[in-house]
Amino acid sequence: MRISRRRLVLAALLAGAAAVIATYWWRSRAAEPTYRTALVTRGDLRRVVSASGTVNPVRTIQVGTYVSGVIQRLLCDFNDRVAVGQLCAKIDPRPYQTIVDQDLAALDSARAQLAKDIANLRFADSVYRRDQELLARHIVSTEIADTARNAYDQAGAQVAYDRSAIVQRLASLKAARVNLDYTNIVSPVAGTVVSRNVTEGQTVAASFQTPTLFLIATDLTQMQVDTNVSESDIGQIRVGQEATFTVEAYPDETFSGRVVQVRQAPQSVQNVITYDAVIAVANRDLRLMPGMTAAARIVTAEREGALRVPDQALRYTPAAAKGSNGAEAEAPRPGSRSRQGGSQGVVWTLVDGRPRRVPLRLGLDDASYTEVLSGALAAGDRVVLADNGARADPGAATGPRPPRL
Repeated sequence: MRISRRRLVLAALLAGAAAVIATYWWRSRAAEPTYRTALVTRGDLRRVVSASGTVNPVRTIQVGTYVSGVIQRLLCDFNDRVAVGQLCAKIDPRPYQTIVDQDLAALDSARAQLAKDIANLRFADSVYRRDQELLARHIVSTEIADTARNAYDQAGAQVAYDRSAIVQRLASLKAARVNLDYTNIVSPVAGTVVSRNVTEGQTVAASFQTPTLFLIATDLTQMQVDTNVSESDIGQIRVGQEATFTVEAYPDETFSGRVVQVRQAPQSVQNVITYDAVIAVANRDLRLMPGMTAAARIVTAEREGALRVPDQALRYTPAAAKGSNGAEAEAPRPGSRSRQGGSQGVVWTLVDGRPRRVPLRLGLDDASYTEVLSGALAAGDRVVLADNGARADPGAATGPRPPRL
């Protein structure tokens, strides 16, 4: 029994010692941080501005009507190709033809009146001349001669009035003929009818606002995307920048274009200011249709084969460096400018299992990677993203990021 007790005591001592050793080992292991790293690589960087917009023809002509009336005939329909001067619709011309006929009759009446008054002028002239001869021989009185002169003057004035009336009738007839011609709705350009807003028998009224009967696109092989860019991004947009966009009709295909215009007219919707950036795109296969909604990405800056680090590495700070008066206190603030250009930043690499601070001069940031302009880094090096004691610094993650160049 004494031997058994000794064995039990010895076993208990051994178990306690094993527990102490295991606890010490576990604590010492837990105290050693483990690091998650990523490679420093070379690759292309692109900074883009996202915007939504609408696909539209480059030039669209609204064909309306100057006169009111009933649509008598429709000769153009959706998707029809039309030529310059081609008749597309006909408004009932009878009311306007009636006005033309009335003005023609009034013109003929005015001309007849002129002929009558010219004859009267000739008679008044002959009477006046004869009375003047008789007055010189004292055969008639002065009053009779004056009366003849007055009749002659009135006849001349009447002829002048008749001539001006004829000019007025001609102008009225010309206006009536113009209105009659406007009953023929013709295409002013060559293109494709993209919209027809009337039907035969419909009455159109042009009294207050000219109604639009047709929309004609001059060239559907050249389209444009009118994008709405927020005021915070419009400063980065320049004419000539490359752009890509997708439409819902072809979700697996990306179309390419180029910025051709940045319009300065602001658009305010619910106190949100946007500006129109126009992207030109070729549409030779006519798959893009007017009115399609486009999700565009405008490339504002790019670098090819740049040395780059993940953005998460720039937000990492070792737990031992936080709150100390050492290297972290001397680290440049994220986004601070360097005298040589670019912004300053810090990443950490592992040397003998310990993080080492590496200051950098940074360039372009595409929201995933940041370009390294200078610093003690090379492609293939590993930078620390996080550790088991301190993940990415929350303050740095929510604070200002290095500015985009």
